[in-house]
Amino acid sequence: MFVLVARLLVVGIALLLAGQAQAQGPATVPPERVKQLFELLDDPSVKTWVAEQRNQDAGSTGAPAEAGASPTDASSDAVAAPGQMNTMASSTLDRIKHHIERIMQTLPLLPGQFAHVRAKTMEDMSSRGSAGIFLLIAVFIAAGLALTWATYKLTRPFRLWIIAQSKDTPIGRAKKIGGRALYSSLLIVSFALGSAGAFMLFDWPMLIREIVLTFLIAAVLTWGVRTYAMAMLVPSFMKVENAVEVRALPVTNEAADHWSYWLPRIVGVFAFFGAAFNLLPGLGIDQDGMMVLSLGADFVLLLLFLLAVWRRPRTQRDGAHHTAATWILTAYFVVLFLQRIAGLHVLFWFTLAAFFLPLAIVLAQRGVNFVLRPGSEDVGRPTIPAVMIAVIDRGIRMIFILAAAYLLARVWGLDMQSMRDSDTATTFILRGLINVVVIALAADFGWSIIKALIERKLGIEAPHPVISDEEVPILDPQQARLHTLLPILQNILLASIIVMAVLMMLASLGIQIGPLIAGAGVVGVAVGFGAQTIVKDIISGVFFLLDDAFRVGEYISSGNYKGTVESFSLRSVKLRHHRGPLFTIPFGELGAVQNQSRDWVIDKFNITVGYDTDIDLARKLIKRIGLELAEDPEFKNWVLDPIKMQGVQEFGEYGIVLRVKATTRPGGAFGMKRKFYVRLRQVFKEQGIELPFPTVQVQGLQNPQGAENAPLEITPALKMAAARSHTIRRRKKASTTE
Repeated sequence: MFVLVARLLVVGIALLLAGQAQAQGPATVPPERVKQLFELLDDPSVKTWVAEQRNQDAGSTGAPAEAGASPTDASSDAVAAPGQMNTMASSTLDRIKHHIERIMQTLPLLPGQFAHVRAKTMEDMSSRGSAGIFLLIAVFIAAGLALTWATYKLTRPFRLWIIAQSKDTPIGRAKKIGGRALYSSLLIVSFALGSAGAFMLFDWPMLIREIVLTFLIAAVLTWGVRTYAMAMLVPSFMKVENAVEVRALPVTNEAADHWSYWLPRIVGVFAFFGAAFNLLPGLGIDQDGMMVLSLGADFVLLLLFLLAVWRRPRTQRDGAHHTAATWILTAYFVVLFLQRIAGLHVLFWFTLAAFFLPLAIVLAQRGVNFVLRPGSEDVGRPTIPAVMIAVIDRGIRMIFILAAAYLLARVWGLDMQSMRDSDTATTFILRGLINVVVIALAADFGWSIIKALIERKLGIEAPHPVISDEEVPILDPQQARLHTLLPILQNILLASIIVMAVLMMLASLGIQIGPLIAGAGVVGVAVGFGAQTIVKDIISGVFFLLDDAFRVGEYISSGNYKGTVESFSLRSVKLRHHRGPLFTIPFGELGAVQNQSRDWVIDKFNITVGYDTDIDLARKLIKRIGLELAEDPEFKNWVLDPIKMQGVQEFGEYGIVLRVKATTRPGGAFGMKRKFYVRLRQVFKEQGIELPFPTVQVQGLQNPQGAENAPLEITPALKMAAARSHTIRRRKKASTTE
């Protein structure tokens, strides 16, 4: 059989060389060699061997082949065979089965591999046993701790500077946390220099150098996590005053103690296993053995994670959520462990990133908002610009997402350079997805800055004057203008960013966006013709805003509608009537608008005094009362021109009508006028000035003796007087109600 195979290979190579010679020159294949090839193919033993090979290949793929079929037929059968139509689920199950079989086959071989590792290690370290190696590692770890203690003593002024920073201001808290992070870095560097750095100063045998240095690096990693955890979480055993307020995260003392205890231990075990797995391949453990050992390490880490999850401190606010979260986390870590057992490494890393990436983003956002929160009232509540907070938050988010994307790309075996140079469908789709992620991050970053700027402008709460009995603050015109226009501008910018981002994403995926833009234009024209009323309302609203006809918080009236402007939409305005009802009015129906909240208002009203009143005295009294009210703290900021008398308006039917005027800021005259009436009545009474009121005199019979029993005669003059009195009372009641 081997002779036949050799003969076939010789003939094939000869034909290949002949084909190359024909391509290079006019030479042709010798006919005798072609004849020899066909004779070999017609040999029954050769046919049998080819059929067996084809059956073996088909058996490995699950597609049986018929003996005696030609190679072309075998290829076509393989394409249509059921084995080639297996679903992804069945192939995944096959991989899992094969992975578990490798584990079971490797387990009996591990003791022999460990014996080989021990023999090799003992041979290279004949002068030092395993106890000597452990002692060497412990000595240099102690040296690192000694240098760290010396650094701690020498940096006392820096620690005092950190303690002196204010916890009541965002800048002070940021300096505290930044100082603690820098101080932790100094301690970590000191430990690394005192342990691994000091070890490298000496000349060691190669194996001892590799083993000790690897475990010292693991110790440095564990020490670093412990130091940073203490700096960020500030556990209670550090005896820091007001530790809750100076942490990097909004957590309780119990949670800080818990995670500062468990995080270094989990990372320490992980670093120890990582150091061991880094050394074992060089000592003779093969790939299958490393796979089995990694399952044991994964099981130990699973137990540590479950212990940390189940022993989390419970607060009164958690309630049932604590138990539900505990079971969900337990199921999540068990699923990760099962994925490691099944050998689904790509799915494992994706599941890991799907949980820890959002967790890191949420923790970073909470930490930024907690550290940079406004200061306390004792120091004037200083704040950090919202733009800076947004830039820090989104910058950290982008770093986390890009790091996770890079990690997943490395796990999936993707090379950015090869993806850029390749033109296959898979690389094209992956490039498009990467561009989509980058565009989404850029859009989110830009929108966060824009939103922060707008919220910063809107953060100063603008008063909304309402005509009521309560005291109303003064309206800032500029701030009211911002509250009117910025929400609309914010919605327009958000829609623009979303549309631009979607179009850029589609273009990065290779979709032609030109027809989409043209189609959107046609649809927009059709919608414009079909919804003329809506278009009219929107355009009218744009011109109302451009003309600055009204702002949020102003009191306006238009036709039968009046009230305080509460909010806008693209096509309507909401007015809150002073009695409570809320009107939603399309801009197209407003028409002429009367704005009663701009600049100043003049309120004119009448006061009636008796015909025998000293007009000059009444004028002086009214002026004095007006000046008193203008100095009243309740009305001082509202009054532009005090209440004063303009003169005699007319001679009424039962007294002299005096005209009074007051100039105030919008919304400030109503409460002042009520108090003016009360004060005026009191002063006029003290000065003996009569405030007349309408009376009716009824004249009966001429005989006074029979007047008691005489019937009442209703004359036309009596009817007119009664009607006039009723009209006056109704007008006064209406003016009082308004």
